[in-house]
Amino acid sequence: MSVINTLGRRKTAVARVYLSEGTGKVTVNKREVSDYFKTPVLLEKINQPFAITDTLNKYDVVANVDGGGVNGQAEALRLGISRALVELAEENKPLLKAEGLMTRDSRMVERKKPGQKKARKKFQFSKR
Repeated sequence: MSVINTLGRRKTAVARVYLSEGTGKVTVNKREVSDYFKTPVLLEKINQPFAITDTLNKYDVVANVDGGGVNGQAEALRLGISRALVELAEENKPLLKAEGLMTRDSRMVERKKPGQKKARKKFQFSKR
């Protein structure tokens, strides 16, 4: 098996994931995953695809993550890992799809419009 290359996105975060056979080592931006994502909730999100497909400690992950916040980056990484596992074995797709891990969360911040304070908020209007 060679290296499988996939992409995961969430809000403005982009995760480039490289999956290969190994011992379960996850490296994010050349750092250990527990050093990069400090909270246990984020680490659980990253390991979720492996737990669902019973492939814990079978594959090594090297990821480059850019943009967004830590939560968006963790969810982008989760989507990238899920896509890589499906590319590896097609029978993983129904398991991951049932948990909602195969859909890209397309919610983005709405842009600010000219002549307004924010995206939806307007400047105060005085009739008289």
